[in-house]
Amino acid sequence: MIFNSFEFIFLFLPIVLFIYFLLNKWAFTLAKLWLLSSSLFFYGWWNPSYLPLIIVSLIVNFLIGAALGKKLSIYHKKWTLTAGIIFNVSLLGYFKYYDFFVENLNVLFDESIPLKNLLLPLAISFYTFQQIAYLVDSYRGETREYNFLDYSLFVTFFPQLIAGPIVHHKEVMGQFRNETNRTFQPHHFALGLLIFSIGLFKKVAIADTFSIWANRGYSIAENLTFIDGWMTALAYTFQLYFDFSGYSDMAIGAALLFNIHLPKNFFSPYKALNIQDFWRRWHITLSSFLTRYVYIPLGGNRKGPARTYIHILIVFFVSGFWHGAGWTFIVWGLLHGVASVIYRAWNQAGLSMNKWLAWFITFNFVNISWVFFRSPDFETAIHVLKSMAGLNGFFLPKEVIEALNIPLGSPVLFNFNLGSPFIEVLLYLIAAGLITLLARNSIEWKDNFQPKKWNAFYASILFLYSVMQLQQVTEFLYFNF
Repeated sequence: MIFNSFEFIFLFLPIVLFIYFLLNKWAFTLAKLWLLSSSLFFYGWWNPSYLPLIIVSLIVNFLIGAALGKKLSIYHKKWTLTAGIIFNVSLLGYFKYYDFFVENLNVLFDESIPLKNLLLPLAISFYTFQQIAYLVDSYRGETREYNFLDYSLFVTFFPQLIAGPIVHHKEVMGQFRNETNRTFQPHHFALGLLIFSIGLFKKVAIADTFSIWANRGYSIAENLTFIDGWMTALAYTFQLYFDFSGYSDMAIGAALLFNIHLPKNFFSPYKALNIQDFWRRWHITLSSFLTRYVYIPLGGNRKGPARTYIHILIVFFVSGFWHGAGWTFIVWGLLHGVASVIYRAWNQAGLSMNKWLAWFITFNFVNISWVFFRSPDFETAIHVLKSMAGLNGFFLPKEVIEALNIPLGSPVLFNFNLGSPFIEVLLYLIAAGLITLLARNSIEWKDNFQPKKWNAFYASILFLYSVMQLQQVTEFLYFNF
């Protein structure tokens, strides 16, 4: 089940919400059991065959976490934690990376090991990282007060289960125990509807529109020229932003209906003035996880500049590989790692740059690096990058030719290839750029929210327009990661 569907909006969410607050009047534990079972139903709706997998993962990780919370020797604690991490990484590795490793082994050693073509279990990347963090914190003695019900609800809570945010146990588990959160709160309900409506509009009205042009462009990558090459890249850059940030908004909004505050995951990342600033704004919970559980344990910046740069590259290698089982994702991650190293060296040297130039360089680096993230293979990525570099020609669309009164027989003419008029795509790109740079983001709406008629009207317009577009239901991009 996905957020942008009639089943979720008009059946699942209202029923779960109503019964949850009804049960809270009599039995809080029963209400939590209802929410847990509803979350598991939500997960199993997509593919019931993987429901046992997440249940087994919950049981094993809770038992390991409980063992880590006991008075064990340091030696036994380390081995227990290691076993837990190996369990989680092996689970993720088998389902997500088995075919990737086999393909590379076949190429390297001229073997013919058969592929399994496994269907990636939904959300396995997210709940694996979430539970690894829990085990590490159990090792540190920070999780002793939790029971299995609280733990299971923390992992499976349906607003954040499928594609994040990657929630830390300290951020939400206490909220499920808070007595004030057991009663219906109109303020949270109104705020949740507003944030959910903003996210829904981002997804169905903006991201899904850009997906048409991005998919079209990448499907004919070898035929792109300069202008449609850049428009293809920018279409995906905005599709990914509005798709993922839209999902995060819907997750935060849906959770607020239950009086649960999820952490922010986006904060206008395309306003960033450097690559470090970008990662403080983009997929914030993933950046926080990698910093807390990879970068700092490696030594962070405490072991000299050279080691610091190596640690940064390792973190971004992990980030790239986490996103997808392919070399294009690894290259994308390492590109960001190299850019982060360059920025860190630049910053420590005391150098500065005009902020508009800094923004221009940062945005275009992000835009160009997304080409590797989106491309199914290096050949496609190279075709798109060649077109963006002008190596396939600088031809002009028909609309520009006519506006400049150039004869239509001119050799500078080409047919715009993205399936819509050039002017329409251009206006959408300009509008998306202005929204990401000038409009208030959803977190700012949330932090400054007041239950006024204008906010209700604004949310209603976004919601009604979005609902009318639900006939063509599409997946979220991060479901694939």
